[in-house]
Amino acid sequence: MASRVSLKSKGKASSKALKGSAEEKSIGESFKEWSTWALKKAKVVTHYGFIPLVIIIGMNSEPKPHLAQLLSPV
Repeated sequence: MASRVSLKSKGKASSKALKGSAEEKSIGESFKEWSTWALKKAKVVTHYGFIPLVIIIGMNSEPKPHLAQLLSPV
């Protein structure tokens, strides 16, 4: 018995690939897709970058505290 190879891909990529090849996306759909992608990336950057940013700004302030003084609650 010969095995069959399916050309269909699974997941969201298949619907996007079919949609893009069958008809062009409107500007509104493209903008919505791009803005969703950008906001997801911005959320990740903000999530992982906020605390280090606060520490760096604190280290560059005028009294020049040590890292232990910045991280202590008092």
